[in-house]
Amino acid sequence: MNFDIEIEIGKLIEMIEHGEVIQSVDWYRRLANQLDDNRSEFYQAARSGLKPELTFEINDFEYSNENFVRYNGQQYTIVRASKQGDMRELVCSSQVGSEVNGA
Repeated sequence: MNFDIEIEIGKLIEMIEHGEVIQSVDWYRRLANQLDDNRSEFYQAARSGLKPELTFEINDFEYSNENFVRYNGQQYTIVRASKQGDMRELVCSSQVGSEVNGA
């Protein structure tokens, strides 16, 4: 498989400092394929109020329940990460609301 796109995947980290919860994101670079988004899943998600925009494919062993993807200067939330054999499909939606510190 030829991965020709570089993305970053991020995991939400929560720490308690001075009695307050502080959120940050740890980012990891990955090589990925961008998949065609013209699938019925995108229409079903739109009916549910989600707005999936991009789907990336990475090696399954490189995924550890990350929450976010950064690509082309834009941050997305991973709304679904399904395993397809040795691969993992990351369905991404624009992040809604305020960005997390460190994002």
